[in-house]
Amino acid sequence: MEANNLDHSPFTGQCACGDIQYTCHEAPLAQFNCHCGQCQTASGGAFVTVALVREKALSINKGEPKYYRSKGDAGRWTDRGFCGNCGTPMFAKGEVGPGYISIKPGTLDDPSWFSPTIDTWATSAPNWLCQNLELAKAQKTPNLLKKR
Repeated sequence: MEANNLDHSPFTGQCACGDIQYTCHEAPLAQFNCHCGQCQTASGGAFVTVALVREKALSINKGEPKYYRSKGDAGRWTDRGFCGNCGTPMFAKGEVGPGYISIKPGTLDDPSWFSPTIDTWATSAPNWLCQNLELAKAQKTPNLLKKR
């Protein structure tokens, strides 16, 4: 599923306290929600929403995120970046997608353009969660970068 608003770049964001600020110089390659168990734990909620970009397109303009490594439902590692001061979850990069990094859209200075296109690990979502029925659903995380 291609990301909406593919021409939206550059874009900027920051953590809640402003200690970490970033610019992404390319539009997201994919925008999605992940409902896997690891993402639920890492978010403290029902899912994580991300904008996937090439890591080289992301510039950290202020501060430096701290990273925590964990293993996901598929057994692969993910490094989750957050602000060491306020704790805002900001980024994730992992074994499954070298060269790519996910940006949490809640950190965007202007999140109005962001729109996820798919729910991944949809069957792992809590029963009480009302998912958007208009979004495509996947049992795991499909290759969101392959040409369609």
